[in-house]
Amino acid sequence: MEIRFYRPEDEESWLRCRILAFLNTAYYDNVLRAKETYDSPSIELVAIEHNQIVGLLDIEYEINERTVCSRGEGLGSMIWHVAVHPDYRRKGIASQLLCSAEKIVKSKGINRIEAWTRDDRWVNEWYEKNNFLNVESYLHVFMNDDQEMNDVIKSKVSGLYLVQAFGHYVGENAENIKQRFKRVHECLCFEKSF
Repeated sequence: MEIRFYRPEDEESWLRCRILAFLNTAYYDNVLRAKETYDSPSIELVAIEHNQIVGLLDIEYEINERTVCSRGEGLGSMIWHVAVHPDYRRKGIASQLLCSAEKIVKSKGINRIEAWTRDDRWVNEWYEKNNFLNVESYLHVFMNDDQEMNDVIKSKVSGLYLVQAFGHYVGENAENIKQRFKRVHECLCFEKSF
């Protein structure tokens, strides 16, 4: 397996890897049709095997404090994407990508990596195994029918009927929200300091 920097011609293989990797996670519906680009500098790594991308890791890092990360002091970096193709899991690919990225991040004087993810136990365990700490969370709330959206959100446009909505819940009554809506995910922030 080769770990190298992402190239523009990798986009289709990158997208396939990410889509397949996210399919059995809480982010299953977060489908991208094009690879994101970043406003700040980034480290975009891919793992290649048999001429296809089998793993990927994108980290954007700050050159000015609090322009990428939501917490902490000093210059930080944010993992936007980490994924391993399902046929190549449990081979340490994500950890190898992270190790390569951490060397680069540290060389740039960045003091931490931040990552936000949902409540997939195995994903959270991977972050913990790689010395990240869970430092914050809130809820992602999906509303998918009239019953769930009733008294929460309504269209003010005549003839426009909302059928789906997504929101962040940062209030104090998380258990009530989890009971009220069918699809609620805890969104957790993991942080690793150097």
